[in-house]
Amino acid sequence: MYAVIKTGGKQYKVAAGEKLKVEQIPADIGAEITIDQVLAVGAGDQLSVGTPLVAGATVSATVLSQGRHDKVRIFKMRRRKHYRKQQGHRQNYTELFISGITSAAGSVKADLPVRADHPVRADHPVRAEAPAAAQPAGE
Repeated sequence: MYAVIKTGGKQYKVAAGEKLKVEQIPADIGAEITIDQVLAVGAGDQLSVGTPLVAGATVSATVLSQGRHDKVRIFKMRRRKHYRKQQGHRQNYTELFISGITSAAGSVKADLPVRADHPVRADHPVRAEAPAAAQPAGE
C-alpha cells in the first residue's frame, strides 16, 4: 500500500517503512505526527484519488531527526564589469519514518527500526575506558 501526501508545498509518494526527508516540521525528535493531507491511496491495482484529499485517509510518521541539507552556493557574475557576488544557502529538513497508512481500503503498519544505520555488533563489546596515551620518545 502506498500514499501520495502533501507537506511543505511538495508531494511525496510514500509507503510504510520508508524514510523520507521533507521540509522542516516543528516537532521534537521521536514525536509521532499525523499527516492528513493525503492526495491518493493505492493498494495493488486499486487507486483512490481524492478531490483534492482522500476522505478519512491519514499517514502516521515518527520524527527521526532535524537537520540541514548541504550548502548550495549561488554565484552571480557579470562579464567584463568586475562584478562578482557569492552567497550560500542551507535548507532545513525533517527526516521522517513512515510508520503507517490508514484509509477506507485498509491500513498498513511498520515497526520503527532500531538504528539500522548504526548496527550494534554482539562480538565487539564496548570498552569501559580509553587506552592511556603513549609518551613521546624525546622525553
